[in-house]
Amino acid sequence: MLSVQGVSVGYGDAPAVLREISVMVRPGRLLALTGSSGAGKTTLLNAMAGLLRPQQGTVTVDGQPLRDRDHAVEQRIVLIPQDNGLAPILTAAENLQVALVADGVTPPEALRQTAATLDQLGLSDQADQLVEELSGGQQQRTAVARGLALRGGVLLADEVTSELDAGNRQRVLDLLRDEARRGTAVVFATHDPEVAAACEAELHLVEGRAEIVRD
Repeated sequence: MLSVQGVSVGYGDAPAVLREISVMVRPGRLLALTGSSGAGKTTLLNAMAGLLRPQQGTVTVDGQPLRDRDHAVEQRIVLIPQDNGLAPILTAAENLQVALVADGVTPPEALRQTAATLDQLGLSDQADQLVEELSGGQQQRTAVARGLALRGGVLLADEVTSELDAGNRQRVLDLLRDEARRGTAVVFATHDPEVAAACEAELHLVEGRAEIVRD
């Protein structure tokens, strides 16, 4: 279980962007992280992913303080970043395969899992296209496919439906819900009220503080 307790986060010597945030990210549930642009959604996800060290408070995984991103990866915390984090000079399939092999999957199994996951996202026809040739929505779905293929215990998704049409948005939501049913703790940062309403719980950020809307 991922736990955020009394966390304040900032950048450099600037005042904290988020102050005294506490939330439990429970396995088997979708937690919507909402708030206006600039409210700190990405900042909080980065702290949960080990990319930002809190100025105060703690982020723990199964009771262990989260040290850094390498430790987060060891603890099976998968981040799908807002900028998708894909290698533009690789194909959609290669982006998944490289991540899977680096995660210890054998090359033949990585090929199989890549094909299956891209198919789930409706991307089979784009598997051999370079990422830089894909549309923004296709890149988002490729990033989601990579995140799902890695099978984390915690999945952090940052605005991963912002460029999708209604059909593909629902497809991604359904797949994230399936991940939660598998026992994954899913945190979904979004500005879309319909997406937030589809999640079991909601944490709303406003003026650097957090309000639990649904739990």
